[in-house]
Amino acid sequence: MVAPLSDDLFDIPELRNRTAVFRNREHAGEVLGEMLSSFKGTDAIVFAIPAGGIPVGAVLAHKLQIPFEVAVVSKITLSWNTEAGYGAVAFDGTIKLNEGMIGRLGLLEENISEGIKKTRVKVKNRVEKFRKGKSTFNIQGKTAILVDDGIASGFTMFVAIDALKNSGAGQLIIAVPTAHLENIKQFIGEVNAIYCPNIRSGWSFAVADAYEFWSDVSEEEVMDILKLF
Repeated sequence: MVAPLSDDLFDIPELRNRTAVFRNREHAGEVLGEMLSSFKGTDAIVFAIPAGGIPVGAVLAHKLQIPFEVAVVSKITLSWNTEAGYGAVAFDGTIKLNEGMIGRLGLLEENISEGIKKTRVKVKNRVEKFRKGKSTFNIQGKTAILVDDGIASGFTMFVAIDALKNSGAGQLIIAVPTAHLENIKQFIGEVNAIYCPNIRSGWSFAVADAYEFWSDVSEEEVMDILKLF
């Protein structure tokens, strides 16, 4: 049963603070499809963040019988830790930097500039590969349903939101299978509604813990999924 944690944040109460609630990303997309059934057959468009959001978003778009797009966003990562990001770049060139993290790490301006440059190239290459070079969307006044496989810090999601607003989206909806309560609450007021079946709290959080089966999604897997649309 879907329930509101606030006026625009919806979860499934029986899945709160539980782990291993989804078999895989496809199953998570099916659960989201049930939660967002009111969007079935509307003019909404699913925008999935690669790579992990692609399998989730593809199933969601199929269940809702609405178009499917790729919203390329990539973290600007540290040279010594490619899992940690201090900013992100979106498909339209939108950049957002985590000034707090930059200050704590004492990153130099030249390091930041080089990181942005490399990430821009990565995003450009992914746009060309995943979207066949199309950098803009026909979304003027329409509803964008923004999908990922989960929210940890939420930084890439913020950049994707900014980019879709710049593209003219009428309404913005976040649909993610899992998130930490404090991080998902950051988006209240930033978008029109948030759907997240598995919300967890506590000191430790990992997106992967929501899934029984978890592995990285390769670019080849992304391309195979995109061939279906």
